[in-house]
Amino acid sequence: MKPLPNSEMEKFKVVVVSQMANPQQVIYTAMHQDYSENFASDETIPSETKCGELVVKYLLAGDRGHWGPLEHPQIDFNVGYFPHSVMQQARTHRIGVSFDCQSGRYTGQRIVRAAKGELDIEDVFYLRPAGSYNDRFGRKYAYTDEQRHSDLEWCRVAADRYKNSLDAGMSEEQARGPMPFDTRQHFVVSFNVRSLMHFLDLRAKKDAQLEIQKLAEMMLPYFQAWVPEIADWYCKHRLGKARLSP
Repeated sequence: MKPLPNSEMEKFKVVVVSQMANPQQVIYTAMHQDYSENFASDETIPSETKCGELVVKYLLAGDRGHWGPLEHPQIDFNVGYFPHSVMQQARTHRIGVSFDCQSGRYTGQRIVRAAKGELDIEDVFYLRPAGSYNDRFGRKYAYTDEQRHSDLEWCRVAADRYKNSLDAGMSEEQARGPMPFDTRQHFVVSFNVRSLMHFLDLRAKKDAQLEIQKLAEMMLPYFQAWVPEIADWYCKHRLGKARLSP
């Protein structure tokens, strides 16, 4: 599949809400305590950079498979304006990952505002840009400007129908039933270092859905800034290689 154009990425957002300080020192301390006779924190802990290098040397290099110490540090992302299909895929990763996503039962006013013309319809619904694509089996197909225009008009009709249903007294959870699948959603997701690498292993692959590839790409720079030595090893040895996730 060809990459999505930058204009389509402009609505997508990824922000770090919080992240553990000195994560590579934390991983090193956990690793060191596994085999040290001493109380690890009584010893001099190397610098953050040196700890990252030691973690790579003793845990990651050579595929030793001892990933447990990587589970201690946590990073929390606020993700915005991605289609529901991305959330549906992302939430399958449960081990070491926590999610909180907008509830369609309580967050339908943006759809009402789109129906009133107060919000751009594409701020509420996601459609790929017109272009040429492949399905997951490699079969090519075209998504034309005419098809996209027709789909966008259906989104407008659906927003109007949602508003009218609410105005008639219908509950939000019932009114949302006929809505197009890919409403845009915001969510908070928390990873530890191991689970984030697991997520990138599966979702930065070239055969992953384009939109979740974009999510992985947008998370990657934060990963690199947070644990630089570990991320450097990861990018050289695992990123995009579709290896079996640990």
